[in-house]
This record gives sequence, structure tokens and C-alpha cells, in this order.
Amino acid sequence: MSEQPNRPGGVLPVSRRSFLRGFGTTALASAAAGARDTAHAVAAARAEEPVGPGAVPIVLQINGATQRFEVEPRVTLLELLRQRAELTGAKEVCDRGTCGACTVLVDGTPRYACMTLAIEMQGREIETVEGLAPPGELTPLQAAFVETDALQCGYCTPGFVMSLTALLRENPRPAEAEIRKACSGHLCRCGSYPRVFAAALKTVGAEPASRAEVVRLSHV
Repeated sequence: MSEQPNRPGGVLPVSRRSFLRGFGTTALASAAAGARDTAHAVAAARAEEPVGPGAVPIVLQINGATQRFEVEPRVTLLELLRQRAELTGAKEVCDRGTCGACTVLVDGTPRYACMTLAIEMQGREIETVEGLAPPGELTPLQAAFVETDALQCGYCTPGFVMSLTALLRENPRPAEAEIRKACSGHLCRCGSYPRVFAAALKTVGAEPASRAEVVRLSHV
């Protein structure tokens, strides 16, 4: 077996052929990486391209069902649910994201439907009060609302139910302070807050706080 000739510092000789082969491989890899980066940049740019003002097709997951619509990009989720999907549980009251009557769950999180564009909800799981229980049935929380008379006009009730449903799914045994916090984004013009809290507490098998404790909780 022949030996490699000695070189200063032990460096082996590099032929022109091996140099060109290595250079070509590196250049090819760099070009491929550059092409991928360019493709990703183009895809991202297309995803942010403006749509409308005319109607565009969208696909939404509502209460476990896939539904297809053609809506203008300006249409809110609340408008779509009430006017196109015929799901009127979410109420239009303030239309400013302040009263909570339009609350729905998006991926399990309470969200004001009046402040959400329908087109942005593609690929998300949307749940309305109509989807909490089979037709003609009530969830334990909804039944507790009836039993404690937690509603008067009932207009704000679906919003309260949705936010409390999200809370109870995350924490099956919340303290009254946590229940109050979950309801903090809702306005009840009839003043049924104590009975709303009582309904949530009844659902988890707890008792409402004493009057002194209520005063303390109001400052939490």
C-alpha cells in the first residue's frame, strides 16, 4: 500500500477534482435551502394578502360540525352565528365587547363574538350555548341556573353560562372568588349576580359565601 507523501503540518493534498466536487455539493445544498426559504416567504406573504371586499368562502367548525359560508371579511362571528348559522344563543347587546352577552368558546376559551371576525376563526373549534347539551336537555350548570332562578330577562344568561362552563371544565371545584372572576366580563342589567354565583356553586356542590365573606370577596 502506497503512503501519502509528507506535507508540511500533516495536511493531505487536495486535488482539483475533489475540490470542485465538494464545492458543488455545498453550492447545491445552499441553493436548496435558499429555495425552501423563498417558498416559505411566498407562502407567508400570500397568507397575509388582503381579501374582499366581496364575499369569500370560509369553513368553520361550529358545535362539532363543519359548516361552509361565503361572507365578507368584515362580518363578525356574532353576525354569522345569528344571521347565517341560525344560532341565536349568543346575544347582540352592546356590540362593543363590554357586556359579555355574545360570549362563545373558541378552542375552549371564552371570547366576545361581536369583536371577532368570522374569517379569522377558520381552523378553530367554536362552541355556542346551543352545543353544550343535546336538544331538549340541560347541562348541570344550566339546570342550576333554572333551580336558583339565576335569570330574569335571560338576555345575558347564555354569556354567563359559556364563561362559567369554561371555568368548570378547567377547574371542577372553583372557589367563589374564581367564579366571580369568571363572571367579571359580563353585565346583568337585572342584577342577578348573587343567583348566578349560587348556580355555579350549586353545580360544584358548594354553598354561597356569608354576607361578610361576600363583602371581602368584592375587594378581591
